[in-house]
Amino acid sequence: MTDTATLDVPALDELRFKLNFVKLNVADLEGVAAFYKQAFGFEERNRIDIPALEEVMMTLPGDAFTLVLLSYKDGRSYEMGTGYGPLGFLTRNLDGAIARVTAHGGTVVREPADTPGSRYAFVADPEGHQIELMQFIRPAAASGVRE
Repeated sequence: MTDTATLDVPALDELRFKLNFVKLNVADLEGVAAFYKQAFGFEERNRIDIPALEEVMMTLPGDAFTLVLLSYKDGRSYEMGTGYGPLGFLTRNLDGAIARVTAHGGTVVREPADTPGSRYAFVADPEGHQIELMQFIRPAAASGVRE
């Protein structure tokens, strides 16, 4: 660990960090991009294609957060590993979201479960990246209907 007392460290309010993107390493760039477009409605915003790699930057309509799909061109393989958590998506219709994901090549990893105030399930994209889907549920006494 670096001793910050000896460094010129800017204050947090000066740096103004903002979470902006997450990258997924993929083998089939076009196939995985098509999955996120069809299953979730992502739109391609930019593409970088250089000799070493290709990246596709995707966003949901009206959302600034970017999902970046990265594919190396040198033939390297990657292992999924366990040192990361799933992508998380909120939805108003968990069962419908699961149906859409599986219709476009995703798989169910964990069936829907209920927790106080929400329902959730885990799915995976065609290359195995895990996705958590969550639906917040309004208390029945307040609305009489699930949201």
